[in-house]
Amino acid sequence: MVSARMNEIKKGTNKFYMEDDKNEMTAEICFIPEKNCLVVNHTYVDRSLRGKGVGKQLVDKVACYARDERKKIIPVCSYAKKVMTEEEKYRDLIEDQDYDKRY
Repeated sequence: MVSARMNEIKKGTNKFYMEDDKNEMTAEICFIPEKNCLVVNHTYVDRSLRGKGVGKQLVDKVACYARDERKKIIPVCSYAKKVMTEEEKYRDLIEDQDYDKRY
């Protein structure tokens, strides 16, 4: 069974991720940085961690990073898109509603 060190989200190159005690990646959210936005294109959570809020923690982390960098987010990843459009606290970060046509 994989156990991530909860709440220990690390910053990598164009991603945020979590590792287990063996330093194996157990969850990640990836993005492509552009001039004024981050294109969130992938979210992964290990089966053993699904349903525990890890995916939402990752979305929140990239949202905080975007705010700190004064950038918008284009969520092309289906999970990130769902979370960001359903939760009011992220709506101000969404670049536009035509992102599916652009990516």
